[in-house]
Amino acid sequence: MNRVLYKIQGESMATGAAAGNRPPTAREALDAAIARFQQRNALSLELHRKATKTLPGGNTRTQVHTTPFPVYMSSGTGYQVTSEDGHTYTDLVAEVTVSVYGHSNPVIRDAITTAFDNVGLNLGATTVYETTLAEALCSRYDLEQVRFTNSGTEANLHALVAARAYTGKRKIVVLGGGYHGGLLIFRGGEVAVNNVDQADWIVARFNDLDSVRGAIQQEGVAAVLVEGLQGVGGAVPASVEFMRGIEASARDAKVLFILDEVMTSRLAPGGLASIYGLKPDIMTLGKALGGGLAFGAFGGRADILSIFDPRLDRSLPHHGTFNNNTLAMIVGHAGLTRIFTPEVCKQLNATGDILIRRLAAISTGTKMSFTGIGSIIGSHFTQAGLQTIERETPEVTELKDLFWYEMMEEGFWVLRDGRIALMIGTPQDELEKFVRAVEAFLQRYGHLVQVDQSR
Repeated sequence: MNRVLYKIQGESMATGAAAGNRPPTAREALDAAIARFQQRNALSLELHRKATKTLPGGNTRTQVHTTPFPVYMSSGTGYQVTSEDGHTYTDLVAEVTVSVYGHSNPVIRDAITTAFDNVGLNLGATTVYETTLAEALCSRYDLEQVRFTNSGTEANLHALVAARAYTGKRKIVVLGGGYHGGLLIFRGGEVAVNNVDQADWIVARFNDLDSVRGAIQQEGVAAVLVEGLQGVGGAVPASVEFMRGIEASARDAKVLFILDEVMTSRLAPGGLASIYGLKPDIMTLGKALGGGLAFGAFGGRADILSIFDPRLDRSLPHHGTFNNNTLAMIVGHAGLTRIFTPEVCKQLNATGDILIRRLAAISTGTKMSFTGIGSIIGSHFTQAGLQTIERETPEVTELKDLFWYEMMEEGFWVLRDGRIALMIGTPQDELEKFVRAVEAFLQRYGHLVQVDQSR
């Protein structure tokens, strides 16, 4: 591909070392990619400008905002999404792990139709569909009991309420780089300004067991809340020893161990807990398990969950108009039991493991590297070309941004932060094309991604 990237003194500069031209700097390459992006997505810019009149910043979800403006999607079918500008992409965002079923699975469609035709929406009462889904989740994820919410954020908030009520303590140990919902963010080891309970967090280091042990032993700790693979932190997995050490330390200190599986429940038939051999006191769930609809859940030990039993005196209220909405109950059950069976789950994540190895092989020796487990993958650009990343790490943002723009031009929709999530039904040849696109990117910008060995 002899793509024109930049013009210097009136001459076109291609990606290769064209005669008489110097290779572009990272800034020049990025500026050229942005210019091409603006040309390709003129309608999205127009729609964005219109949206800013009624929506602050033009949207209502921070994560999907991108600069200089977001791409507006018009539709999704199977493993693809199509933009308002008419470009069709292989979807490697998968709605940040939600869309494990793709965008038009017939089983999901039939479940939605069944809910409309035979049941109705939001009956304002208890239904058998709650029990059906609860039984499936408890069996699949080794839970004694479960309660439903509308999102993973809500699931984590209610899990923390349960932990504080059960222990009579308030402090919660979390890990730097962690994300447990829109009000529970710990990027860079800091408590986000919009977090709830500002004074009640103790932030320890990810993949540093001594740091976590020290935090757990502090006075007034109710629980430790962790992800086994940090999503927003870059799809960086914890070590098995680290996770098992946290669980053991929590048990010794009589602190509750809460495992956030909102994203990672898709990584194995029993979630990440089954991969690492963990038995959390409380597990939080969400995203894919709603079948593509708004959904969350928290479950675990019955003696803890009984805090919410309305038959008991002094029980905690757990309100939520849509907690048990029939649509999510029916669709979630159909997705989990009829599509995302244990065998399909294993196959999807085996495909992801192979993809991670392929990507790692072609990026060895460059500033690019890949992390992840199975169907959740992170791409990284570090100055030193770190091939092993143990926690949230500073990155070369110009290269990271350039990768995002270039992958779109190649027909692949990935998250701006470089994360990838796989969905059922993506053809193998599309994943092969993605590997080749990444390899071509590294070759095209070899002068930018090569690690400086003199440092």
